[in-house]
Amino acid sequence: MMEALIQKMRQTAKDLLAQGQVEAVYGYSQGSAPMACRPFVARTAEEADGLWWDEFCVLNLVNFLPRGTEGKYAVVAKGCDSRNLVVRHQEKQLDLKEQVTVLGVPCQGMLEPELIRKATQGRESDIREVKVEGDQVKVSGPGFELSLNKAEVTRETCLTCRHPNPVVESVLLAEKVAEDPDRDKDARVREVEALAAGERQDFFRRLFSTCVRCYACRNACPLCYCNLCFVDESKPQWLGKSIEESDTLTYHFLRAYHCAGRCTDCGACESACPVGIPMRILTRKLEKDIKEAYGYEAGLDLEAQPPLTVFRPDDPENFMHE
Repeated sequence: MMEALIQKMRQTAKDLLAQGQVEAVYGYSQGSAPMACRPFVARTAEEADGLWWDEFCVLNLVNFLPRGTEGKYAVVAKGCDSRNLVVRHQEKQLDLKEQVTVLGVPCQGMLEPELIRKATQGRESDIREVKVEGDQVKVSGPGFELSLNKAEVTRETCLTCRHPNPVVESVLLAEKVAEDPDRDKDARVREVEALAAGERQDFFRRLFSTCVRCYACRNACPLCYCNLCFVDESKPQWLGKSIEESDTLTYHFLRAYHCAGRCTDCGACESACPVGIPMRILTRKLEKDIKEAYGYEAGLDLEAQPPLTVFRPDDPENFMHE
C-alpha cells in the first residue's frame, strides 16, 4: 500500500510539473537515517522521483509554503495539514481555490521515534530499519529484531485525532480511513481542569521548567507567521528573553492564546521541542473551550470564519460570566 501511494504521489507530481499546472511540489524526501524524513521541493518532473512517504512524515509542510497569493504549487497534506491550509486560506495567506493543488494523504497514524528508541532498551544506535506490517512495527539492526504494537508507538496526537482524512484535496493519494469525530481527546485536559488553582499553577510550572526558550515550537508552528513575533518586539518589550519562570510561562501562555480557534493539533510544536515538553496541553485546552463555547473546530470549513475574528449579536456569552 505504501509503495502504491508513493508511486501515485510521484506520478501526480510529474504530471502537474510537466504540464505547467504548478511551479513546485512541496513534499518529503527520505532521510539519511531511519525514522527521519525531510522537507523536499520538486521543481521539475525529474525531481519528483525524490518524493517520499512513510509513517515518519510528521513535519507540517504548511509552514514551508510561500506566503501571498502569487504563484501556483502543490503540497502533500495529511488531515491536520489540510486543516492548516484551510486556516491559511481563511487568513488570506494563500488561495486554496486558485493557487494550491492539495495531494491528500489519509493518515493512518504517524509513529513517534522516541517511543521506538526507548523500546530498544539501549540499542537505539543500532536501528537500521523500521517498517510497519499491519498493526505491528518491525524494528531491526545488527543482531536484533523487535516487533512492537503500533498503537504503543504512535504519536499521541494521532491517537486522539478526529479528522485523519484531508478536509480538502485536489487528488486523493489513497483510500480514506475510518474517522471518529466523537473521539475523546480531552481526557488529559479535564484532569488538569479538575486541579485546584494552586495545583494547576504548580503543574504548569513543572511542565515548562525545562524550557530553554529556543523557540523551536514557534518556528515549527504553521500558525506562527507574524513578521515580528511578540517575543522579538522591543517597542514595547512585552517580556524578557531569559529562562526565568515568569518570562517562560508568559511566552508559552501568550503563544497558545494566539493559536486559539486556529490550532488543528498537528503536534508540530511538540515534535520540534528538543526537551520533549508536552505543550499541547495548552492549545488543546483552548481548542476544547472554543468548541464548547462556539461549536467550532479549526480548519474544517473553507468558507467559515474563526469565531475570535468575527462578532455576531447572537454570539454566546455564558462563558463571560462563569
